[in-house]
Amino acid sequence: MKIGTHAGRPRAGSVSATDAAKNFGRLVDRVREERATYIIERGGTPVARIGPVEQRPFTVGDFKALIGSAPRVDEEYLEAVEAAISRHNRPRVRRNPWGR
Repeated sequence: MKIGTHAGRPRAGSVSATDAAKNFGRLVDRVREERATYIIERGGTPVARIGPVEQRPFTVGDFKALIGSAPRVDEEYLEAVEAAISRHNRPRVRRNPWGR
């Protein structure tokens, strides 16, 4: 497999389809860790590319829009959640099998 980095930067490499199939886990790890892109070749002809997924930045404006579009929670729901939390966090005392 011709994969690697150059001077610490991700580098595109080419990999035969056979090598990619045999070493797919390592190939995916390198893509994830090094954010490198690899061209998969069959018979010396490029047929596919494997690379990192583009990560879209999430801005404060995006966050404001998300919060503005979220449904509002009513008081009854909040009270039910608080009651469930308090029931869940109540210490459990084992029942004494010899007592009444």
